[in-house]
Amino acid sequence: MTDLRARCQYPALLLALLLPTLAHADVIDSVNAVRASGCEGKPGGVAPLRENSRLREVARHLSQGASLRGAQQRAGYHALSSFSVSVSGVPPNGDVTHIIATHFCQQSINPAFREIGVWMENSQAWITYAEPFTPPAPADRSAINARVLEQVNAARAHPRRCGAAAYPAVPALTRNAVLEHAALDYAQEMATFGFMSHTGRDGSAPQERITRSGYRWSETGENLASGITGADEVVAGWLQSPEHCANIMDAAYSQLGVAYAVNARDPAGIYWALEFGRPFGK
Repeated sequence: MTDLRARCQYPALLLALLLPTLAHADVIDSVNAVRASGCEGKPGGVAPLRENSRLREVARHLSQGASLRGAQQRAGYHALSSFSVSVSGVPPNGDVTHIIATHFCQQSINPAFREIGVWMENSQAWITYAEPFTPPAPADRSAINARVLEQVNAARAHPRRCGAAAYPAVPALTRNAVLEHAALDYAQEMATFGFMSHTGRDGSAPQERITRSGYRWSETGENLASGITGADEVVAGWLQSPEHCANIMDAAYSQLGVAYAVNARDPAGIYWALEFGRPFGK
């Protein structure tokens, strides 16, 4: 004869096992509800976050006392930017909408964040938001380099200020294969050794590296960047920097070569080099 009390224990045990999973899903729903509706007078309409299993591992490591950076390294998750929060007193239904909207509004509606991971223990939740590192595919390299050239020339086509200096519109640049090769060599060096500097590891200046590439120049310059995965974004970043903007608007240059290199193990992940030049005698 079956013991009725034993039969009743199984659904109760199953429910107890499922509650953390159900609650963590509802925590994600709560965050996405805030992104949809907005908070603290800030508009919503932000795309919902996607759950990521590695980011959930990040949250689990956070629950064990790891730092955010350490947790990401342990989980093998590479983020361009991230934010974590711990919420206590999570109700059984996982509804933390009010807590998120009241205490973590700005981070929760950040459009740069696209993924989320949640780890639940009892009534405490560890939540991690992240902007995942998604480098461009190797097959897209030529198209991305062409897009950088297009955006640089779009900037040069109009007068603009670079810091305190005003620049008129200047002629478009053309793409040069030798400069592009020099840019790729230096981007790969920076990515391999995890540094960003106009001084190479051998002590070389940009002018020396351009000369070594075989480009005979009368004028040359260099812009660098790291951690940015898109062509439009990297040009926009250069235009916001007075020195990099001045290079882009410099009428002395007539050609450019641009390249990027990826190292997923490096915190920045991606490095860019843009080499400007004017051929000797032209």
